[in-house]
Formats: sequence, C-alpha cells, structure tokens
Amino acid sequence: MNRVKIGIIGCGVIGRHHAAAAAACPHIDLVAVADLINDRAQAMAGQHGIPKIYGEGADLIDDRQVDGVVLAFPAVGRFDMALRAFRNGLHVLTEKPAAMHADQVRQLITARGDLIAGCCSARYRFLESSEAITRFVAEGHLGALRSIHCRAIRPGGPPPENPPPIWRLRTDLNGGGIMSNWGCYDLDYLLGLTGWTVQPETVLARTWTVPPAFAASADPSSDAETHVCATIQCGHGIAIHYERGEMVAAAQSLSWDLVGTDGSLDLHMTDRSRAVTFRRACARTGLESRVIWDRDEGSVAVHHGPVQDFALAIREGRSPKTSLGQAFVVQAITDAIYASAASGSAVSVARL
Repeated sequence: MNRVKIGIIGCGVIGRHHAAAAAACPHIDLVAVADLINDRAQAMAGQHGIPKIYGEGADLIDDRQVDGVVLAFPAVGRFDMALRAFRNGLHVLTEKPAAMHADQVRQLITARGDLIAGCCSARYRFLESSEAITRFVAEGHLGALRSIHCRAIRPGGPPPENPPPIWRLRTDLNGGGIMSNWGCYDLDYLLGLTGWTVQPETVLARTWTVPPAFAASADPSSDAETHVCATIQCGHGIAIHYERGEMVAAAQSLSWDLVGTDGSLDLHMTDRSRAVTFRRACARTGLESRVIWDRDEGSVAVHHGPVQDFALAIREGRSPKTSLGQAFVVQAITDAIYASAASGSAVSVARL
C-alpha cells in the first residue's frame, strides 16, 4: 500500500517531534515542511531528507502531492489553515488546543466532511499503560464512576536562561494559558480512559496569572492563567475535581485518579515509571490493593503516537485517537472554565 504523504507546518520544538515520528514510520512519506523562519525549515528538511520547503503554510497546503498536513504552530493561526486544508481535500492533524474556542472546533467538524481530522491532545493515551487502564475501566472493575481527580502542580523556579515564548501565555495567540498548554492533555487523558462516556454539564472555576515572584518566567505581555481550579459536574452523578498550575508557590504534586463505587485507580499521567494501583472495596477486609501496571515506558509513544496514528487513520478510514468531536468536548470544558472564572458563577458546558 502507498505511504501517506505528510507535510508539517511549523518547525519549532513540537514540529521537530512530529518530523522525527514521521521519519520513523513506515507508513509515512514526509514530503514537505513549512516555517516562517527559513533556517528552522532548512534544518528540519536536511535532517530528515525532506524534499520540499515552504515559507508559508498556505503554499504547502496548495501542494497537490500532500495527502495530510500537521499543524504545529501557535493556535491563533491554525483554524484558518485547517479550513484551507479541508477545502483542498487534505486530512488534518492539529496541535492542541484544537482551536481558540469551541465554536471554531464546531466549524472545523462541519468543514471536515469525510476527511480524517484529529487533535494531538491524545498524546498520553498512546502509552501502553493508558491502553491497559482503558480496558480495565471498560471491564467494570471500578463499578459506577463517581469522581475524577487531577491535581498537577509545578512550582515556580529561578528565572529562565532564555526569554520565554511570547505566545505561550497570551490569550490572543494561544487561546489561554495553562489550560491550553496542559489542561487539554489532562482532560483528554481522563475522559479518554473512561471511553469518553462522561458528559460534562456545568463548571465552577477560578484562575490566576503568574505570581509576582515568578514573573520573569513569563513574557511581560502575558495575560493568560498559570493556575486553575475547577469543579465540573457531569451527568449520572459524576464530578471532576481539577487543579492544574505552573509557576505556583506550592510543592510539586502530580496525580490523576478515578474513583467508583467498587474501587479506584491511582494514575500518573506524566510519570511513566510508577505503578498504577487498583484499590478494591471489600466488605470483609476494607480496601484491597493490587498493582495493575508497573513498567517504565519512556516517552517515545507520547511524541510519536499522534502522527503515526494519524497516518494509519488515513489508511484505515477511521478517526484518530482523539477526533475533532472529542476535542470539542475538551475545548468546551476549557471555555466554560474561562467563562466561570470571569463571571464568578457556574457556567454550562456547550454541546455539539
């Protein structure tokens, strides 16, 4: 079967991960790259033997030899580029967040038609542990799901050696801050482990920007949040308790948990060397614990998974790991978090 001809727009850090993944995949022919900074595009093309280099992403999308495109540049420009790609009949894999707000994702779903499209927020669900956990949950070991927890805090540190990226904490360029940078991973991971069966309904949230002591870690023009707390009420009596922060005046804490009527799982999304523990409710002894996963997975699947799965999805005519419809759910929760933080009141989560 012919290999899928892929082009990558954006040759920065994340674009280089995509290029390495594509180059290592027997199903992909990496035929073109584009970047406004020519040196970056030249370096990527030289490293992987990519024959075509473009300065403008639109020019790559107009290349009729390309089957699918990976959008690996800041969120502010990805919506228009994705629409152009769909009009040209190209399949699309977009970096996270899928768009600046949920209505853009809705428009992309409409414009996609029969083309394949997905979002890279699925990264951590390409780990073998995630596959094992998803099966374990689907088998019913937790009973009726009650609550989903995430508390992922990274403390502030000394000033960085290099200037922080301008776009990273700019609402106008990135759609938001920590929710755009990490929140979509958390939500995709936890909702994906449940088979996307959890239906978010309302959100009550607070957000905060970088504390004064760590201001040097953010570009001076930054206006987006670096710390968020939210309670998300979902259908069937399920609640999500969510806290994510960076540059926080608190000790590091990284934990993700699922709690049901019959048991719970202790998870570690970003630490691939820890065990996943199941704690089963037992009427006779109380809690009984057993490890259902204990293996060091490394990070190759995290970086290689999205592009390689995208190519296989094109060949097999299926949705990628995270479809645009699922990315809409993540973005709708994010939008509701921002709206609730701004209003001080609970906000309903949009539905497709």
